[in-house]
Amino acid sequence: MDEDVGVVIGPLGHLRHLVHEGHRTGEVLELEVLLEGLALLPPVAHILLLVRIVSLVPSATEMLFALGLGDEVTAVTHECDHPAEALERPKVTRDLIGPGLGPAEIDRAVRELTEQGKAIYALDEQRLRELQPDLIVTQALCAVCAVSYDDVVEVAARIESEPRVISLDPHTLGEVLGDVRTLAEATDAKDAGVDLVQDAASRIDKVRLAVRAQPPVRVAALEWLDPVFVAGHWTPQLIEYAGGVDVLGLPGEHSEVRSWEEVAAARPEVVVVMPCGYDAERALEEAYDFQDELAAIGARRIVAVDAAAYFSRPGPRLVDGVELMAHILHPDHVPEAPSPVLEVAL
Repeated sequence: MDEDVGVVIGPLGHLRHLVHEGHRTGEVLELEVLLEGLALLPPVAHILLLVRIVSLVPSATEMLFALGLGDEVTAVTHECDHPAEALERPKVTRDLIGPGLGPAEIDRAVRELTEQGKAIYALDEQRLRELQPDLIVTQALCAVCAVSYDDVVEVAARIESEPRVISLDPHTLGEVLGDVRTLAEATDAKDAGVDLVQDAASRIDKVRLAVRAQPPVRVAALEWLDPVFVAGHWTPQLIEYAGGVDVLGLPGEHSEVRSWEEVAAARPEVVVVMPCGYDAERALEEAYDFQDELAAIGARRIVAVDAAAYFSRPGPRLVDGVELMAHILHPDHVPEAPSPVLEVAL
C-alpha cells in the first residue's frame, strides 16, 4: 500500500512537510516522493488549453473543481452534488432504477440490468450535442457508479466537436492521486495538480504521524448491508493510514459479498457502516434496520459515516476520509474530524 502511493505520486514532485525531519519515520518518508518530477514530464499530445468539460462521474467533478477548472465544467451528472457550484451545472444523465427502493431491491435491480448488458444510467445525447464538449471525463471501474464507458465512447464519436474521452478507473489511493495528474495534464492545470497532491500527502502524513505509536484497531467496513458487501479498493488503505487494520477487505480489490457470520468471525473491534453513495443519516437508518445482525457481530463500537462524501468516491475528499477514520479509531490522538460521527446505539 505504501509502495502504491509512492510509485504513483513519484512523478508529481518533492514535498516539504510541516513536521521536523528528526521525528519522521520510514513509513512517512515514503510519501516524500509525492511531487518530484512533474515539471519535467514530457508534453501530453492532447493538452487542451480552453476546454468545455463534461464530467460523468461525481468524483471527477470534485477533482475538476479542486483543480480550479469549475468554470470550464459545462455539464455534470444528476449525482454531482459537490462542491455546491456543481449543482448549478446542466445535468446530462438520469437514473433508470428509480427512487424509493430498499437496499435489497437496489441490489437486485442493479444485478438484473448489468446481467442483461443494460445501462443503469441514461445519457442525454441531444444535450451533449448542444454543449459540444472538448473533453468528457468518465469511468469504467463500476457499472453502478456512472454511465457505461462504451456508451460514452459511442456517443462521443457522433458529436461534431470530437471530444476526447478520459476514463478514470482507480483501484487504490495512489491511482486516485494519479488521476489528479491525468486531469491536470489534459487541461494544462499542472501547477494546481501539484498543489492538490502536495496538500493530500501532507495531510496523510500528519495523520500517520499522529497514530503511528498506537496499536492498530481491527475494523470491518461495510459498504452495503443487504447483501453484506465489505469495502475494497482504496478503503483498506484509508483504514491502515488511519491506524487500523481491515479484517475483511483487500486493498486494490473489488468489494466482496460476505455473510453476517463471516463478519462476526473476523472479530472486528469497530464496525463502520458506509453504504455506497449514502450520507451519514441514511447510513444510520440502514444500520438500525439491521441492528440485530450488527449487534451479533460483538464489536465494541459501531458507527455510521457519510460514504458518498468520504469513502465511495475516488476524489480529493478521500483524504478527509483518512482523517475521519483516524478520529473514529484514535479520537484521543486525532481529536478533530471533517464531519460528525454517528454512533449506532444497540
